Amino acid sequence: MSAYARQFLSMMEKPDVDQIDGLSPAISIEQKATSHNPRSTVGTVTEIYDYLRLLYARIGSPICPDHNEELKAKTVTEICDEIYKLKEGSKIMILSPLVRGKKGEHLAIYDDLRKSGYVRVKVNGVIYPIEEFPELEKNKKHDISAVVDRLVIKKSEEDRSRLAESLETSLTLSNGLVEIENINDGKTELFSSNYSCSQCGYAIAELEPRMFSFNNPYGACTRCDGLGVIQYFNEKRLIQDEDVSISNGAIKGWTRRNRFYFYQLRCLAEHYNFSLTTKWKDYPQDIKDIILWGSKDKVDFSHRFRSGSRIVRKNKFEGIIPSTERRFKETDSDFIRDELSKLMSKSSCDECNGSRLNTKSRNVFINKTQIHTITSMRINEALNFIKKMRLDGAKKKIAEKILKEITERLTFLEDVGLNYLTLDRSAETLSGGEAQRIRLASQIGSGLVGVTYVLDEPSIGLHQRDNAKLIRTLKNLKELGNTVIVVEHDEEAIRCADYIIDIGPGAGKHGGEICAHGSLDDILSNKKSITAQYLSGKKEIKTPKKRLPLSDKFISIINAHENNLKNISVEIPVGLFTCITGVSGSGKSSLINQTLLPLSSFMLNKSKLTKEISCEKIEGLEHLDKVISIDQSPIGRTPRSNPATYTGLFSYIRDLLTQTIEAKSRGYKPGRFSFNVKGGRCEACQGDGMIKVEMHFLADVYVKCDVCDGHRYNEQTLEVKYKDKNISDILNMTVEEALDFFDALPAIKKKLITLNDVGLGYITLGQSAITLSGGEAQRIKLAKELSKRSTGKTLFVLDEPTTGLHFADIELLLNVLNRLRNKATLFWL
Repeated sequence: MSAYARQFLSMMEKPDVDQIDGLSPAISIEQKATSHNPRSTVGTVTEIYDYLRLLYARIGSPICPDHNEELKAKTVTEICDEIYKLKEGSKIMILSPLVRGKKGEHLAIYDDLRKSGYVRVKVNGVIYPIEEFPELEKNKKHDISAVVDRLVIKKSEEDRSRLAESLETSLTLSNGLVEIENINDGKTELFSSNYSCSQCGYAIAELEPRMFSFNNPYGACTRCDGLGVIQYFNEKRLIQDEDVSISNGAIKGWTRRNRFYFYQLRCLAEHYNFSLTTKWKDYPQDIKDIILWGSKDKVDFSHRFRSGSRIVRKNKFEGIIPSTERRFKETDSDFIRDELSKLMSKSSCDECNGSRLNTKSRNVFINKTQIHTITSMRINEALNFIKKMRLDGAKKKIAEKILKEITERLTFLEDVGLNYLTLDRSAETLSGGEAQRIRLASQIGSGLVGVTYVLDEPSIGLHQRDNAKLIRTLKNLKELGNTVIVVEHDEEAIRCADYIIDIGPGAGKHGGEICAHGSLDDILSNKKSITAQYLSGKKEIKTPKKRLPLSDKFISIINAHENNLKNISVEIPVGLFTCITGVSGSGKSSLINQTLLPLSSFMLNKSKLTKEISCEKIEGLEHLDKVISIDQSPIGRTPRSNPATYTGLFSYIRDLLTQTIEAKSRGYKPGRFSFNVKGGRCEACQGDGMIKVEMHFLADVYVKCDVCDGHRYNEQTLEVKYKDKNISDILNMTVEEALDFFDALPAIKKKLITLNDVGLGYITLGQSAITLSGGEAQRIKLAKELSKRSTGKTLFVLDEPTTGLHFADIELLLNVLNRLRNKATLFWL
């Protein structure tokens, strides 16, 4: 660890432990997204892409994009060798190509050649003395070459030396090109010291790894700057509601409140004779185009002020989309830029087709395959391709070690169940479980021994088929000479462990004890262990004895073809608890999260579509009135976000404290107990209770505030108490403790009951959002929805809600989901 990082260790809270013995160097692999950087991909994170860049730089063959000819670079010696293949006595002319198919009079070239002492020049295939340089038509294309030397092929050392000197002169004069004309038969051949095309002169520099990096200007696509996607403003994002008129706010940012822009639309309407009170959908297309893209005619934007003065101005109307694009580029305000970016859509770059690379980098091949073709393959496909790659001679020897590294890393990714990912998959789209397994694969590839690895539920998101691969990988890590400690609820993983420690018996204050430890047989024989009861079959998660009848109402997804979906059509019954299942990478998320969810949100919740949906249509949404997605994303990204604020409990608690005699005597309002505004909060940490320490190249670290000691509030605010508890004490209560404490307050108790019902009785009300797991965050969202009144027509979409749950908690959750099913429509992914 660097000295910079070590200086913060003393600031961090120490674990509450007396002693730890026998601990080897440790590596913790958590379930956190690898990166929020859009430039990070699976390939870059695992370093596989670095090896691919090296491979293509060393043995790649550049191709001319226009003539499909391999670009070859030759040294002067190699060019000499090629020339000496002609018969001895052959007469040749050495030419330096200066102009190749370019329009112009090219008088500057004539002046330069004459001053440099050249006596002959070849123009459009004809040799002229330099004094007789022809007058050229500037609108026609011309070819011009300087005659460097004429000689007869003789295999003497002196003649070879003269030939080499002439070749070097020509290559210098024409930036790496030389043309050899056989005077006997008139045939010519072009040679280059650069990688260039013999037909058009298209050339590239020597291949380097940076040429294939989309994070380097040398290799990145100039259109999308190496991101693979472009952002743009379009009608769908700018028009808020097609059923509304412009005067009633149809166009985002061009409403009556924005007087300057709305005045322009009024002038435009007068000029083209259309009404601002007409619904947007009722405008003819030519009027829509003028409003969106601008006018060809000049429009009178003159304005008379109340004072009587008048500004006369006639200009073409810029158009809403060009105007918004200009403001986005020119603004220095982060706020305006963020607001305008919400109106943008993304699409694959039309220049590089999503490959992120420029033309020169895309046109380098190995066995007729480009680098971005490999990165677009799934892991198992890429592995198969690399294994079958056939190379000969020097290329085989050069690539041997590089291919070995690539093969090993791809194999590790396949072994941890990630064979369905592609190397160009953006790291910011990975789930916590996927990111963790990628880091696990990287650690296996590092080959470290004598290390203690600590993993948090690596089986999350894996189908049972892939679980065996993961367990085998963990055992391989152990067999290298490491210690592997896994926090896990998966039954197969528990049964395969060499040693098991069962902590419980319950959660929160009901846990914290070692119920059993030892081998699987030792655990099964322990009567105190709840885990053992489920493993032995004494307890089990009960399935309903009676199923609800199939509804005659369906939601139909027609011809979905997102990612790997093959134009499938699916019917999902309304009013039932439906489970979408399948092996990892089979298309579950593509069908629900990337097709059904965005389209139903667009049609029911009036949310905006950020990209085109790969689906013909969805039918049956008339049976629903809204859709709610309950995923594992954090409920907040700062320490100020917590279960109390997210579920709405905090408002009731603040109001309650405001009603106390002490608060009334001091004139405290609910805002006094907020940690988002000045007054009652600790200003040293601004109500966070922790101080964020930026570690620059490392993850940020949060340390307890030494002013308020983590209480979040100042001393005066903490003096206000309800039933001998101040605001900090209440926030530090677990849900179970709060249930007893607020037993007489129905509004608060109702929300606490739902949190307890989803198995979160152990979390504290004020627990920081940054310390909650994805599964806990999801269940908090679920509890919030349970506490609301339902219309009975709500579509709930949950993404793996059993993540991080013990057998007993899964049973609790299923009961809650069935309750929710009785109030709404539920899909469980």
